[in-house]
Amino acid sequence: MSRSVHELREAVSSTSLHPLPPETPAETVAARVRAVAGFLQRVLPLCQTHTVEFYTRGLWEKMVALSPEMVLETLSGERLQHLLDEPLLQRPLEEPADSCDFSNIFCANSERLINVRAFALAAKYYSMPNLGVCISLEQMLEALNRKQQPKFDVEMKTDDFMKNKKSHEVQLMSELVDGIAKYYGLKQVIDLGSGKGYLSSFLSMQYNLKVYGIDSSNTNTHGANERNRKLKKHWRAYQSRARANVRGQVLEEAKERPEQDKEKCKANISGKLLSTNNSLQSQTQVAAPDSILFETADVFTDSEMSITNKQYELHSGAQLQPDENNIPENMFLNILPADAVETDCSSQSKCRELCEEEKERRKMASLKAKASRSKEDNIYSPLTSYITAETELRDIVADLEDCVLVGLHTCGDLAPSTLRLFTVKPEIKAVCSVGCCYHLLSEELETLKDGTQGAWGFPMCQYLKEESWFCGRNARMAACLALERVAVGQMLPTESLFYRAVLQVIVEEFYGVKRSDRNIGKVYSKSSSFLDYVRKSLKKLELDESEISDSLIMEYFEKYKHRMNELEAFNMLKVVLGPCIEVLILLDRLCYLKEQDNVAWSGLVKLFDPIKSPRCYAVVALKKQTFHTQTNC
Repeated sequence: MSRSVHELREAVSSTSLHPLPPETPAETVAARVRAVAGFLQRVLPLCQTHTVEFYTRGLWEKMVALSPEMVLETLSGERLQHLLDEPLLQRPLEEPADSCDFSNIFCANSERLINVRAFALAAKYYSMPNLGVCISLEQMLEALNRKQQPKFDVEMKTDDFMKNKKSHEVQLMSELVDGIAKYYGLKQVIDLGSGKGYLSSFLSMQYNLKVYGIDSSNTNTHGANERNRKLKKHWRAYQSRARANVRGQVLEEAKERPEQDKEKCKANISGKLLSTNNSLQSQTQVAAPDSILFETADVFTDSEMSITNKQYELHSGAQLQPDENNIPENMFLNILPADAVETDCSSQSKCRELCEEEKERRKMASLKAKASRSKEDNIYSPLTSYITAETELRDIVADLEDCVLVGLHTCGDLAPSTLRLFTVKPEIKAVCSVGCCYHLLSEELETLKDGTQGAWGFPMCQYLKEESWFCGRNARMAACLALERVAVGQMLPTESLFYRAVLQVIVEEFYGVKRSDRNIGKVYSKSSSFLDYVRKSLKKLELDESEISDSLIMEYFEKYKHRMNELEAFNMLKVVLGPCIEVLILLDRLCYLKEQDNVAWSGLVKLFDPIKSPRCYAVVALKKQTFHTQTNC
């Protein structure tokens, strides 16, 4: 009896090509969201303040009951690193924020911070490593069967084309994206916020994926096109030079061996003949000695080159001449000559000395190669378009097919828009999104005040929406800070922040201006002193700088300079809280995906080294497989 369509669907959904990676249950993710939100509800006011207002609002006296020296001593250098490395006595989170004893952190009456160590440990307790909701890249690749994938003929070295940080990001993310694409048998990738096309180019050239890179900036798209054109030229040189380099090396080594092998073989055969005069069987066995097999194995594997007595008849004077065309492709790994990206002038000069027949042969070969590359030239296509959650991708990508949607450090609302597109577009089978620039996210409560409507960047999940959760731009700015970098010695821009905070005192006290729509910009880097900074900034703010004297400006500087350490200590508290705010944003996105019926798997993957790339977590999701039925008459 034939099975029903429903039964067939059930059978297909219960058996997939590969088992899915380990997944954090939706209930656990929701519990983590509630716990982190409960913790931040109490401590977030520290991060919702603006550094500009540090002195004008008396933030240190208002929020901290400790000396700045004590805070800096606890959170600076080796001590901060020790706090990060120190194992927590409490076990990983089970349920809400009751587990945090705030009475040990804040004064019950003044609500000021009284215990910086307890504060730092509580923040660590509610940060990603302690939540049990993230898997490693290695775990994800293993689940996707990526570890068993064959190596490439030529492996592209991203360090030769990108800076260290970008190289690190592109190599790791492209491996994950390729693993996801192979998991579903997909060839198309849509890269949102593609920028200069680093990830898109690498995916197309190294992994032979068809990539559309979409960016809102026409300048970026033009730059990506030009860069991709040059990179293709270099990539072809990279491949051909690498192969030629190894091929020449193999042939040269092979030519040097025959005489040595011949002598060794003769000596070996002579020894055998002398020791086995009474054995006809041993006299007839003149196969190649094991030493030749092992030496040759350094160049060719047994399966790639059959070793027979006829090929090694060295005792009769035959020479070992390996066929250049039989050199296996997998030998040409990780090789890039120093001149791989230079113009090939030497080959052009040699061409003039070739016979006409050879010239014609090379011309035909070049035409064939060009024809074979015509399809390849369209593998990566940079496009310009502004993407929102309502964007119709088919209007941008004419030949849209089943694909993977990716975004490497997608800015602000583009990251949540990427996830929303994934859930509503049937062609998008998987998504891999690494967000950044959290301060540029739109928040529901902020935009409602402005009277605007639409899909907000935060919050996304049902629980935080129901709670009317609000972070604020300043807190989201703190989520962009890099705790791991600070822990290994990277300095905060304390002096520039101090300059700006004292300038605000001058603007409010001397000029009587509380708010200004003018943006000062990057004046600090162009200033030779505090006096110079204030003069240039007043011009930017369109305030009459002639009204205030140099001596008065310097009086303000002298009044506050001994309090610069307060500002530094206050910012360190923000740095410690930053990962908790980032966690809430990431968990909100993951929880949103858990709420969708068409998602088979979703999770957070630690993709990058946080010291090299602080925004190191990827939101990854895979759609449920759809079953297409065919009716038979």
